[in-house]
Amino acid sequence: MLAPKFWKPFLWLIYFYLCVSVILRIVLLLNPITTAHFNIGDYLKIFVKGALNDILIFILLGSLFWLYYLFLSNNKFKKPHGYIIFCSLVLLLCYLSFFNNILKQYGNVVPLIGIVFVGFKTLIFGLMLFFPKLRKPLRITFYFTTIFLFVSLILLNALSEYYFWNEFGMRYNFIAVDYLIYTNEVIGNILESYPVVPLFAILGLIALTASWFIVYKTKNCIIQLPAFITKIKIIAVYGIVVVLCFCLLPLLNRYDQDENVFESELQSNGVYKFYIAFMNNHLDYFKFYPTIDQRQAFQLLKDQIPGIQTGNSTHDVKDSLPEIHKNVVLITVESLSEDYLAHFGNTNHLTPFLDSLADNSIFFTNLYATGNRTVRGLEAVTLCIPPAPGESVIKQKNNKDKFCTGYIFKQKGYQVKFLYGGYSYFDNMKDFYEGNGYDIVDRTAFAPKEISFANIWGVCDEDMAKKAVKIIHTEAATGKPFFNHWMTVSNHRPFTYPNGKIDIPGDSKSREGGVKYTDYALRRFFEMSEKEAWFNNTVFIIVADHCASSSGKTALPMSKYRIPCIVYSPGFIQPRQINKLMSQIDIMPTVMGLLHFSYSSKFIGQNILDSDYIPRAFIATYEDMGFIKDSVLTVLSPLKQTKQYTLIPQTMINVEPQFQYQYKELPAKNLNTKLKDEAISYYQTAAWLLKNNQYQK
Repeated sequence: MLAPKFWKPFLWLIYFYLCVSVILRIVLLLNPITTAHFNIGDYLKIFVKGALNDILIFILLGSLFWLYYLFLSNNKFKKPHGYIIFCSLVLLLCYLSFFNNILKQYGNVVPLIGIVFVGFKTLIFGLMLFFPKLRKPLRITFYFTTIFLFVSLILLNALSEYYFWNEFGMRYNFIAVDYLIYTNEVIGNILESYPVVPLFAILGLIALTASWFIVYKTKNCIIQLPAFITKIKIIAVYGIVVVLCFCLLPLLNRYDQDENVFESELQSNGVYKFYIAFMNNHLDYFKFYPTIDQRQAFQLLKDQIPGIQTGNSTHDVKDSLPEIHKNVVLITVESLSEDYLAHFGNTNHLTPFLDSLADNSIFFTNLYATGNRTVRGLEAVTLCIPPAPGESVIKQKNNKDKFCTGYIFKQKGYQVKFLYGGYSYFDNMKDFYEGNGYDIVDRTAFAPKEISFANIWGVCDEDMAKKAVKIIHTEAATGKPFFNHWMTVSNHRPFTYPNGKIDIPGDSKSREGGVKYTDYALRRFFEMSEKEAWFNNTVFIIVADHCASSSGKTALPMSKYRIPCIVYSPGFIQPRQINKLMSQIDIMPTVMGLLHFSYSSKFIGQNILDSDYIPRAFIATYEDMGFIKDSVLTVLSPLKQTKQYTLIPQTMINVEPQFQYQYKELPAKNLNTKLKDEAISYYQTAAWLLKNNQYQK
């Protein structure tokens, strides 16, 4: 036998982890965002497969506990081993403290961390070496600390998964990986959004209680340590189990993809999902997705976009009328779901200004965002190309000198700027926009007196509106036309904004308040702009970057991608509603069409007002690529999978036909190969152009 008593700490920890995981799954099931319905079989699958996933993950992560446990020993304090180890630690501490070493080459706090760690280790080892009576209490203290650390991490992960699910309706994914990179904004967002002190106090109390109980039940395991030969046996057995877990975990999750996305997410393990997202932040389309012959792909694209050249997307956009070089202001609004507007059935009067503006504008009522992240929306309106799998182009290394919206405007003699109320290094926006010829105006450009309110994401939208008017006033004085792209920030958790501006308090931290305040800030922007000489010579575009939520029963729920878009220019644009199916990548080519621009284009996005435009749209996550056409949603997924869904409109009461946005997605019995090949042609061609640097200026 492998001394069963020495496995007790590990077994108690895994019991605790499973209990927390079961409670978490129940809480996620009861969350309002979980809109799917489950039967008995579904529940069994969620909890049984979920438990199996949890056990496999804990065995892998439990290796860290075994490293600590198996290195505990009394023999190392015997002569001469103890004195040799102690002297070695003292020498190492002196080396780190007084001599040049690799840690000092890293600078900052790295050397200090090394010195503190080795110094503490030396002190504790010395106490246990020279004062044998202290060994037992010190060892129990550190054992309790180790158990407390594991228990706390389990609880913190569960809490984090709950809030992540509450926001996105899924386990950890690409967004969670991004959050590790932008720790300042994310930690600040957490501190501003949630009652951190009470939550941590409660978690700390639970962790202390659970740790005390586990230590009470298992403390004999560190008083009577296993013999060396027993440790070798434990390592051998545990090593075999770890290898089996490495093999079983991907196999279990590979065949764990259900039609019901909520079911698939609930039975998975958040830590493993995070690992998968971290490892697959770049997905090579040609390796993971269905493909066709590249010449065929370009030919199919040519059928959709007449005039493109063989082997690339270059085509001439010609207009018979003279170009109109009006100023252009593009405003991408954070998380502006279509269902916030009264036109789409909202009765809470959250967007009174945008609703009134829409009635005096071109209002695109059947437009779909390409993704569920801000960088996807920015990518779509800037590059006018279908989304790439994995990370957005904005966050890739090869993101500069692209054929983009700003490049066309610069060709026409425009001044080009990107305006953002936060620090534009976030999400790599600064690197991307500067690398593509935009001047940047972000939080660093604000004087203290220009900031009336700010949270972790940036200055409030009203402050940014005032700054934008100042910037535009300066641009207009040059006599050159301008193209300014403003990305808003206030409609984002923690949803804080100045009090006294709207009828929802700014410290209530409600999403509805965030929406209504952004609407108020946009009204203020237009009120200020109307007093300026440049106002009547400007085209304004207001469009969402993405919806507020993208979770649903299916991988790509249609209603969670439909967004409003308003093009306003009094005296120039005749108000009307356009219900053609279109994509976010079509917005700027359409605006350029309204200005009668002629140019050589690489855009795959099109002017939807052209007579030869064929309605279609693109929606995607970081791994599922969707193509909407002819009431069919085609989804291309990794492992070269293709699925299709028939779209059945679901009538909404008191909503006009052009604003209906609910669809039931029924799995298609037979694959429409024509639509499948068209979907592949768009995504494969876009991926080929980017991969082969054929989408440059």
